[in-house]
Amino acid sequence: MDFGFQNDSGTALTDIHPVLKTSLTGPWPLPHEVLYVAMGCFWGVERIFWSQPGVINTAVGYLGGHWPHPTYEDVCTGQTGHAETTRIVYDPTRTSAGDLLKVFWENHDPTQGERQGNDRGSQYRSMIVYTTAQQRQLAEQSRQSFGKTLAQAGRGPITTEILSQAAAGEFWLAEPYHQAYLFHHPHGYCNHGFKGFVCETPRLTN
Repeated sequence: MDFGFQNDSGTALTDIHPVLKTSLTGPWPLPHEVLYVAMGCFWGVERIFWSQPGVINTAVGYLGGHWPHPTYEDVCTGQTGHAETTRIVYDPTRTSAGDLLKVFWENHDPTQGERQGNDRGSQYRSMIVYTTAQQRQLAEQSRQSFGKTLAQAGRGPITTEILSQAAAGEFWLAEPYHQAYLFHHPHGYCNHGFKGFVCETPRLTN
């Protein structure tokens, strides 16, 4: 699928992820699981996760709101309730939700509420949306554990939401020019990276 947009070199943007070489819309090879994370501007978030071992596909979009077919401009008003979100499709035989959640916690500040750095607004809030019971267990376990780490360092409480996909609603793909943005614009804006606090990788318990 040709989305009709071009990057800086004039190359058309398509349905195929330029790094992972898989479709944004599927189908994806089995086995796979899906996890959604929001941690500020989705450009930098997507680049972090397309670089992780075992990730099959990443895409950015809008999740957690009540407005159908939201545009970027709609979301930026703060009236739709959506957060800028990255969808991660991964192979559970090559990585785990715990491994991905460790990356999530370490690469943003989950104590900032409706902001991330200088980006302010509800669309920049921190959020995990799970699709399996195991993901929920790992998300809640890691939030508690990492919260203790931050508290010991004198940081505020974690504000990250943890929701089921049913509660979060439909994931709406963002406009084509946002997909893999930092691949097409490698010097573009990004405020993500290791924040100085290590998260213990959560593991499933019986």
